Amino acid sequence: MYDKLDNPVYHSLNEFHQKFCLDFGDTKFYTSEVAVFGGSANVSKENEITEYAKICDDFLIFGAKPDLGDFKTELSRLVCDQYILEDKIELDFSEEILQLQEEHHEELFLFIQKFYPYYFKKRTPELGRYFGIFKDDKLVAVTGERMQMNDMTEISAVITDTDYLGKGYAKQLVAYVSGKIFEDHKTPFLHVAETNVGAKKLYEKLGFKLRGKINLWGIKK
Repeated sequence: MYDKLDNPVYHSLNEFHQKFCLDFGDTKFYTSEVAVFGGSANVSKENEITEYAKICDDFLIFGAKPDLGDFKTELSRLVCDQYILEDKIELDFSEEILQLQEEHHEELFLFIQKFYPYYFKKRTPELGRYFGIFKDDKLVAVTGERMQMNDMTEISAVITDTDYLGKGYAKQLVAYVSGKIFEDHKTPFLHVAETNVGAKKLYEKLGFKLRGKINLWGIKK
């Protein structure tokens, strides 16, 4: 039922995010201005990797270990747990949650850059909706949508300012965003580093189910 999640980048670019697709054969990559991810229906090959490397110096391939051939690079590996949510989260919301508009994008970019400077680009908000909580006229917590297929949407960028932790903002944002995804008649899913025990406990408490693990292979030219 969720087999496409074995290759979420590939299927997102083959479906809902097709307009962002750079197709190099068996491997599809996002336009580097929105995301530096690639994925293959099978195994990414040297020629496909080198073509994207002409555009982007530092990127990730989701799924199977790429076949680098003679391509010289530092290949790193991040193991993530992949979760799905099959039932709506029942939660009372105590905070005002706003959908971020174009006028918020610069503040959103700078906010996420403080915590995850690699994964978020200037045009990443084009991939989906982003929602935030503001306190003292500043953005203090966000959650959004990243990879999207026709029937599934990834929850991403679950970030709270360190000065505002412990107030339940992430819980409310994840519940709110997943609810929006269900309204679209899609299934929410997300990825979290297998070492991030605190985040995994939160997601499991909210009802997310562990589907399995997925590798993210880092490639640097």
